[in-house]
Amino acid sequence: MAITAALVKELRERTGSGMMECKKALVEADGDIELAVEEMRKAGLAKADKKADRVAAEGLIAIEVSQDGKNAIMLEVNSETDFVAKADDFVNFVNEVAQKALAEQPADLDTLKDITLDSGETVETKRQALVAKIGENIQVRRFTTLSTDDGLIGFYRHGDRIGTMVSVKAGNEDLARDLAMHVAASRPQAVSPADLPQELLDKERDIVATQAKDSGKPDNIIEKMIEGRMAKFVNEISLLGQSFVKDPDLTVEKLVKQAGAEVENFAFYEVGEGIEKAEDNFAEEVMAQARGE
Repeated sequence: MAITAALVKELRERTGSGMMECKKALVEADGDIELAVEEMRKAGLAKADKKADRVAAEGLIAIEVSQDGKNAIMLEVNSETDFVAKADDFVNFVNEVAQKALAEQPADLDTLKDITLDSGETVETKRQALVAKIGENIQVRRFTTLSTDDGLIGFYRHGDRIGTMVSVKAGNEDLARDLAMHVAASRPQAVSPADLPQELLDKERDIVATQAKDSGKPDNIIEKMIEGRMAKFVNEISLLGQSFVKDPDLTVEKLVKQAGAEVENFAFYEVGEGIEKAEDNFAEEVMAQARGE
């Protein structure tokens, strides 16, 4: 069967692959476009599996908020390089997944990957196709949802690498956004000292106690030193205890109380946080791409 330009164009539109790759697939399928699509998807899956172990610590954070401001989702999708993270195909994929996730509110990552996009593909199928097309490992890493019954959600993105959301009861949009910006700048670990993990507090107390005892001061002074340092520690890492970034003379707790509001919850993401990055070898990367790996 003759492989026409129109047939190649149709296959390109359906798969997003290059012209020569589409033409080759059509030749091998003897012009059967459905068979060509199937074989290209199989090849794409194989490529995605092959790249799955490569470190993906760059990427993009997307935030979607419902029109009433009461539901929001923050999503991180990773790529291997910052260059790919800025590519239109990657950005469009991340935004599409975030929008669908907000609408469907998946319970976990596996459920999110099974969501069907407008193209008819699942999130996972489209991810695999993107890996095959772009040539990098791409992973939908994590997402967090926030909701509030009688408040609203503020959000803030610092570039594409840091994202925050804060749910505020009885507040207003300005306060919610200010708090989201504060979280981005100060990175608290909990809303209040009472929410901090006991394991973290015990570990810090042990360190502080050792330092205080080494001072050689009397026991009653040492105990006061320990309590004072622990109070400072919990305030520094809990949102309500921190000094507000826009007015350091005011704690976040006082700011919220003055507004007659209450912080319900917050979330903080930074791209690649916690992922051990591999040392780049540019020459080897170029050679690997030349070999089609």
